[in-house]
Amino acid sequence: MADLRSVYTEGAPAAIGPYSQAIIIGDYVFTAGQIALDPESGQLVHGNVEAQAERVLLNLTAVLAAAGCTMADVVKTTMYLADIADFVRVNEVYGRYFSEPYPARSAIQAGALPKGALVEIDAIARLA
Repeated sequence: MADLRSVYTEGAPAAIGPYSQAIIIGDYVFTAGQIALDPESGQLVHGNVEAQAERVLLNLTAVLAAAGCTMADVVKTTMYLADIADFVRVNEVYGRYFSEPYPARSAIQAGALPKGALVEIDAIARLA
């Protein structure tokens, strides 16, 4: 079995359970889902879904940087929304963090997200 390496950065919220911010295996990074937790306070960012999406993507960027890659290295994301009606609003924020070729993506409405978050995103990236 290949070696698993855990990723940790203070630039993103600490895990709120028994999981890693990300795991590196081989040439790939698998991130945990990021919600809109402020890494300094550990509190959920208040505001609309756009404000939460911005914080989520900043957290994801920090985790990927700690792993040695960037958003340009992301090959797949999964976006979980508390309300699928927010898709267009979150997609607008999401689009500012990625460029072509865009990663593959799934988007689903979740029954509920941790801490009452409105959006959560995880990613798979390839190490350069």
